[in-house]
Amino acid sequence: MNASLPRVLTIDYLLESYRSGRFLPGGLIRALLARIAAADDPAIWISVASQGDLRERLAAMDASLLADPDAALARQPLLGVPFAVKDNIDVAGFRTTAACREFAYLAEYSADAVRRLEEAGAIALGKTNLDQFATGLVGTRSPYGTVCNPFHPDYISGGSSSGSAAATALGHVAFALGTDTAGSGRVPAGFCNLVGLKPTPGLVGTGGVVPACRSLDCVSIFAHTVADAWQVLSVTADGAVPARGLKPRGLVVGVPVGLQGELDARAWTAFEAALGAVQCLPGVSLKEVDLTPFHAVATLLYDGPWIAERRAALGSFLDTPHASLDPIVASIIGRADTQSAADAFRGRYRLDELAPACHRVFEQVDVLLVPTAPTHFTRREIAQQPIERNAWLGRYTNFVNLLGLSALAMPGPFRGDGLPAGVTLIGPSGADHLLAETARCWERVLHRRLGLTVAEPPRREQPLPALPPREATVQVAVVGAHLSGLPLNWQLLERAARLVETTRTAPLYRLHALPGTVPPKPGLERVSGAGHAIEVEVWEMPLRLFGSFVAEIPPPLGIGTLILADGRQVKGFICEGVALTGAQDISASGGWRTHLHAAARLADPTLS
Repeated sequence: MNASLPRVLTIDYLLESYRSGRFLPGGLIRALLARIAAADDPAIWISVASQGDLRERLAAMDASLLADPDAALARQPLLGVPFAVKDNIDVAGFRTTAACREFAYLAEYSADAVRRLEEAGAIALGKTNLDQFATGLVGTRSPYGTVCNPFHPDYISGGSSSGSAAATALGHVAFALGTDTAGSGRVPAGFCNLVGLKPTPGLVGTGGVVPACRSLDCVSIFAHTVADAWQVLSVTADGAVPARGLKPRGLVVGVPVGLQGELDARAWTAFEAALGAVQCLPGVSLKEVDLTPFHAVATLLYDGPWIAERRAALGSFLDTPHASLDPIVASIIGRADTQSAADAFRGRYRLDELAPACHRVFEQVDVLLVPTAPTHFTRREIAQQPIERNAWLGRYTNFVNLLGLSALAMPGPFRGDGLPAGVTLIGPSGADHLLAETARCWERVLHRRLGLTVAEPPRREQPLPALPPREATVQVAVVGAHLSGLPLNWQLLERAARLVETTRTAPLYRLHALPGTVPPKPGLERVSGAGHAIEVEVWEMPLRLFGSFVAEIPPPLGIGTLILADGRQVKGFICEGVALTGAQDISASGGWRTHLHAAARLADPTLS
């Protein structure tokens, strides 16, 4: 590898390096394996791939990039991107330990999420350490050692996905998979200056994941930027979770009341700085909310019958003593022995009582903004009170999966002691795109340090695309004010629509500028004589939201069927003929956007 290896790896940097020939996967992986071997903290990795294990695959990747890098990356969008996998997620050919030696088994098949990533060209470098059986938010409950915080070895890294977060922060990989049942994909992100994307439960399959609480578990993603995490989710998402749209006309952000009394002084100062930065962004308004019902839900996770689900996940394994079983983990899971079937039903009834009050909060606000954790403990402090202090770290995380919510942790202003202090966006089920796009916009004011460096993180200026839909959809061709960036495009974005393509109609249409419309709009007319090919954008939206979209269309416009240049027929905007009398024919422009640009240049000749 001729180019020097950067301290922090991002997906965009690696892909651009492959395109430009700066280096190839073979050289990169050799350098990363050497970096891992020389790491100061041996507890991060439980098992690591060897150069020999990867030789054949890396050689094929190098050859494909040398032959045609654009074609190779079009086939596999994550080609040559290294990642780490929490060791409760199966990777074929690696032992899955869940941080318990006696529990370990050789995985014959990769977990669903890992398989999808490998099919996209990503390279799993190995398995990372965790709080045993994913039980903890601290990163200290493992016979393979305690994972230290990359910013200060006296402090915890956060758990249970401790190794995945540390490996990403230290530049061993570009991203990592974790799991999140009670905050394990968010707390380590906050403590390691990372993005921690916790999708809506069910959005990413959990096949091949050792369950903690099977009904609540999520596969989570650690990365350095929101764009990187979203790209990984775009590959791994496979669940039919109904998507919510964006909020391009203004965002109401809920902030919990009483936070100053719950956070330590440095954490409060950092969060207060985050609030100040966010409040200055255009279109953002803050609203205080009461999290009391959310905290009541959180108590059900460990003090209620859901602890029995952790016991059920391990089956007969816990029936006999094991030398590598962490005593704290064993004592927590052992609480299940005090729970009965009646307790399970009572817990379910209690959740059903509390959930409506929690969900009603999202009728008042679009998202919640909370500190990722209320404080940052040292390893010694956790050892002194391992259960109580672990529980306190989940103050703003434990309720999320029980309520079926989405969440995204992101870096924020640092604490006064030099440690990271992240913030977390929480949204209703299906709000994953809203959270990611909001976080992307906020990165420029909140995320000011890339990883362990003081360098400014890379910025993505373009909006993040919606995830490919996994529900019934309808394609709609838009021709005027609904085009990208124009005044009515929000009506598509709020309905979780995604841009499929920019194309043209068949040469069967004429376009007219409709007088007196606000905002200005064109009318598309199907003609029997000489027509033009008019530029359109084709958007795809959930069929369940199509009716409300059509209901907002005012006369003389409506939805009909358009014929595209390649002969396809899609729903699209048409205009009543009566409205075209006296309207300016702008067909020769080829499209509404071109017409607007020409009109602007005519009004101001200085415009290029």
